Amino acid sequence: MSSPTNLEGFEAPSKSSDLPRITLLTMFRLGLFQMGLGTMSILTLGVLNRILIDQNLLGIPATVAGGALAMYQLIAPARVMFGQMSDSKTIFGYHRTGYVWIGSALFALCSFLAVQVIWQLSNNLGLMEPSRGAWAWTPASIGWVGLMALMFALYGLCISCSSTPFAALLVDISDEDDRPKLVGIVWSMLMVGIVLGAVVSGRLLNGVTLETLQDTINRLFMIVPGTVFLLGLIATFGVEKKYSRYSSRSILADREDKITLGTALKVLTASRQTGIFFSFLMVMTISLFMQQPILEPYAGEVFGMTVSQSTQLNAFWGTGTLIGMAVTGFLIVPRLGKQRTAAIGCLSVAFCFGLVLLAGFTQSQTLLQATMVILGFGFGVTTNAAVSLMLDLTAPETAGTFIGAWGLAQAMSQALATLAGGALLDVGRRLFTEPVLAYGLVFVLEAVGLVLAVFMLRRVNVVEFRTNTRQAISQVLAQGLD
Repeated sequence: MSSPTNLEGFEAPSKSSDLPRITLLTMFRLGLFQMGLGTMSILTLGVLNRILIDQNLLGIPATVAGGALAMYQLIAPARVMFGQMSDSKTIFGYHRTGYVWIGSALFALCSFLAVQVIWQLSNNLGLMEPSRGAWAWTPASIGWVGLMALMFALYGLCISCSSTPFAALLVDISDEDDRPKLVGIVWSMLMVGIVLGAVVSGRLLNGVTLETLQDTINRLFMIVPGTVFLLGLIATFGVEKKYSRYSSRSILADREDKITLGTALKVLTASRQTGIFFSFLMVMTISLFMQQPILEPYAGEVFGMTVSQSTQLNAFWGTGTLIGMAVTGFLIVPRLGKQRTAAIGCLSVAFCFGLVLLAGFTQSQTLLQATMVILGFGFGVTTNAAVSLMLDLTAPETAGTFIGAWGLAQAMSQALATLAGGALLDVGRRLFTEPVLAYGLVFVLEAVGLVLAVFMLRRVNVVEFRTNTRQAISQVLAQGLD
């Protein structure tokens, strides 16, 4: 019997049931790439941020340092472009793997080159010799600042080039039932990478002085990015060839010339569900991360914690997050479904923000530490369910483009969350004399935002999304035949 046809002679994609299902070992292997990205985030946003601003090290103005590092996030719209490129153009014969490898090699190189620019900037500002006194802002030093910002922008481009096709690869190789497990493992290993990055960086930087700083940082940014690149190779080698369902799912697989950026954007905007989910992602992410820039100051100002004690709160939060992600993928989502699990996660985090505020009123460090574990667990539940749902709301033909759009929503939201968290704290300090109330304003608004996100989540309809995007893809093909 001949196969069913669709759209004037184009065969419907064959079923992918004959392809092997991804194994747990492969899931953990893929997680090595995310682990590497977690480690790199500590190096750039943690280590470099510290040595740039610390008055005992380089002492570069925080505005200059923050502005340069922000370029890493401001370049986020490129995620859509790289996602679309991986949909339409192969590298080394593969839609995703080549982009992951090239992007990984380039961000490793860019991170090292960015550090070299930092040394040149510090020399031009007279920072390596504190006795020289005042700032030496010259055309040369201003030029080095611009070059530093450019290097971090290029670094962000390279991260986008690798991470967006990697997330699209997760769509290509998984089915709906095993996707929560895959997300749970891969994103848990992202957290492991963050912890490892902090430990390795801490040991390598232990006892560092201004005199030994340059050699130590150079060594750190040669060893770690090189290792991360190797992890990326190990994580993805052979996976796409063995497990990818892209060609069997896509009716455009043999017509890649039709997946232009304009075509991809038409498919992206074909369903109102895209806008609904994009809005949900933004509201949820902003509400989850507004506390990020103020949590440690909250611990210091309200509880009187030392810098070391407040930093340890990240360990409590990270532990809860790891447990939440793993449990969600293997136990909660298979029983409750992705949307219901995401809603429960949002509400649990909102409740935890109330506990954080209660701990401030009672001055209980023990309650705050326990709440951090529960907050991390809720964060893990929410993240796993939302990411799994995100991968479901992705058309196979333009998976990279959709992943780029979702990544753009998250990057924009995290940047806005950081800005909003600090701004709302300033508003709170103007409104209230008690520090706990000033910080409480942020926590309360986060809880309100998460409740709003749950209402938005109820409007998300995966079936409607798939129907509309499939019709849009059919129209693109039909137009190409006219």
